[in-house]
Amino acid sequence: MKNPKIFVLIIFLFSIPLFVLDLPSLKKVWVPFVNKSIELDKYINTSSISLDFGLFQIQKDVNYRLGLDLQGGTKLTYKIDMSNVPEGEEENAFESSRTIVEKRINFFGVSEPTLQTLKIGSEYRLTVELPGMTNVNEAIELIGKTAQLSFWEQGEGSKSAQLSSGSASLFPLGVTEVLGNNPVKTKLTGKDLKSAKVVFDQNTGQPQVQLNFSPEGGKLFADITKRNVGKPLVIVLDNQLIEAPNVIEPILNGDAVINGSFTTQTAKNLAIQLNAGALPAPLEVIAQNTVGPSLGIESLKKSLFAGFLGLLSIIIFMVYLYRKEGIIASLALFVYTIIVLFIFKFIPITLTLAGIAGFILSIGMAVDANVLIFERMKEEFRAGKPKDIALRIGFLRAWTSIRDSNVSSLITCFILFYFGTGIVRGFALTLAIGILVSMFSAIIVTRNLLSVLDINKK
Repeated sequence: MKNPKIFVLIIFLFSIPLFVLDLPSLKKVWVPFVNKSIELDKYINTSSISLDFGLFQIQKDVNYRLGLDLQGGTKLTYKIDMSNVPEGEEENAFESSRTIVEKRINFFGVSEPTLQTLKIGSEYRLTVELPGMTNVNEAIELIGKTAQLSFWEQGEGSKSAQLSSGSASLFPLGVTEVLGNNPVKTKLTGKDLKSAKVVFDQNTGQPQVQLNFSPEGGKLFADITKRNVGKPLVIVLDNQLIEAPNVIEPILNGDAVINGSFTTQTAKNLAIQLNAGALPAPLEVIAQNTVGPSLGIESLKKSLFAGFLGLLSIIIFMVYLYRKEGIIASLALFVYTIIVLFIFKFIPITLTLAGIAGFILSIGMAVDANVLIFERMKEEFRAGKPKDIALRIGFLRAWTSIRDSNVSSLITCFILFYFGTGIVRGFALTLAIGILVSMFSAIIVTRNLLSVLDINKK
């Protein structure tokens, strides 16, 4: 920078609001000296950013996103039943199951779920981590349903006659009671569904699921309703009747509504299952594990303490070894920490124990660059160079070593992120972000601070 004073001023002016935003979103803070709690959210909003530029506005909610091991949640392990999958199609069914489960989780709104696949011999497994999800039964119901949607109509000669238990069992539960002894499955299925969403009846306020079919599905649905005016049309989900409305008039716009004894949540879950599609093979829960919120909070406290202890140890080491230069490096380290925490909160990055470990490791790497720079500066001092020249040459000659070491670390992070799963990817991501920011803080921030404070002059 041609004017390091302006640069340092800009950095610290930006660091103040970033530091405020880095604070956790606390509604109340207990002050021991006055023996009472202060409602912090009345004075500072650390959970959202709102900027008004006249022509456009920016508003974003910002909160730290914690993983399963820090905030608690549910971990489910499924075995995929391939017994009815045609031979040679197992891999496709495996991948399809993974995609559908991932869609269902995303529709459900679970923050940063983790989905891992595993093949052990001829057995296929899915492991799902749902941070913050405490209702295990609801998660199992949502993820594991096959969600096969079909439409049934009366066949020729159908009557509500008594049927033998053997013939009735050939059809989905409840269909024969409505359509008689000769129900016919139409060609319209869930594959023809374009979207499903929750709506509310204008008269009763009851939740419903509105179906919007694809163009081909809309034509099929129009033909079905034309030939069934005054007759019931049965809607079946997962081999069980969920609605049997009478067709009053042909429906030609490609839309349909499923009524039933829905709550808002059950209607939402049905819409999620239909939007995500049908699972090609059933899922069987073989293991489930719930991490309680209290255990997650304890892990978070230990992680924060470890981070604070690591930062303090590095500061003490730098000040003891390099005196004034160490103080400057510590100031740059604070700027580094503020920027990284803001990135974690703004993107946001899901923080796990492994991710926090990557962040703490990157703090050490940030100081490592300063150590290289200061040692190069000492060599120039011993060679009799003037202090301003020693400063410039020290940074210049240390840069190649810093660049090469950080690039090699970033390559390792990329490999871990690309081939790793779960917590390994979290570790690689936080470490990579820390490395990139550390290069900025060590080379740019530290150098300008040294120039401004002119600490090398006697």
